[in-house]
Amino acid sequence: MSYQHSIQPKDNFFDLRFKEIWLYRDLLILFVRRDFVAKYKQTVLGPIWFFIQPLFQSIIMAVVFGNMAKLSTEGVPPLLFYLAGVTSWNYFASCLKTTSNTFTANSSLFGKVYFPRAVTPISIVISNIIQFGIGLLLFFLFYFYYIVQGESLHPNLVLALFPLLVLIMGGMGLGLGMLVSAMTTKYRDLQYLVEFGVQLLMYATPVILPLSAIPEKYKLIMLLNPMSGVIETFKYGFLGSGTFLWGPLVYSLIFTIIILLIGLLVFNKTEKNFMDTV
Repeated sequence: MSYQHSIQPKDNFFDLRFKEIWLYRDLLILFVRRDFVAKYKQTVLGPIWFFIQPLFQSIIMAVVFGNMAKLSTEGVPPLLFYLAGVTSWNYFASCLKTTSNTFTANSSLFGKVYFPRAVTPISIVISNIIQFGIGLLLFFLFYFYYIVQGESLHPNLVLALFPLLVLIMGGMGLGLGMLVSAMTTKYRDLQYLVEFGVQLLMYATPVILPLSAIPEKYKLIMLLNPMSGVIETFKYGFLGSGTFLWGPLVYSLIFTIIILLIGLLVFNKTEKNFMDTV
């Protein structure tokens, strides 16, 4: 007795297809391994780049903004202050930039075999968590070094929100990335806009300047950036510096949920006919 399975496009726009994604979880795991291993497979230093990139970024910021420009780090050693911001920001930025070209980068694969296309950007976000964990290890090395040196760091109960912060960063990057990816099937310029925009957006978050150092008339503008509440909470939890406010964090969470649902809906809608435009 033969078994036949017919694959047909979904007609319901609001079908998020979570069950189908779960059925392909083995493929998701394979993609996670592929994304992580292939990234630096043919490089000389390999995974060491996961340490080098945030370290050099933080050193340059500490020299330029901390020592030369004398910008406030609220009593925290400049290198540790910038490393905290760079570590959290890079995870979000990496998720957004990598998932934003899902359709164009995988068009040859998508044209040959069927599987839920959302598996690909989800696997990217999960593999980036591994990269984020390595960057976090670097942050902890400097964190404990400065504690041994007698620096006044004040970790607190806000650290309990750390898993939520990781989910918000990954979810926000995934949602925005899928939304942009759906649009790049027709408008390729968006890929370059994302690369440029992510760099500029970093300066509108508390990565370089703490929220307390922003003039009141500009503080609300910075808080409109949904990543501001996340980074400020991250720094406050680990370093005890900065400002922790529930409002910006709740705003970031609500924004992430909405943009993730919209991104998934538009992504699923686009996958039906993207081969005609890629």
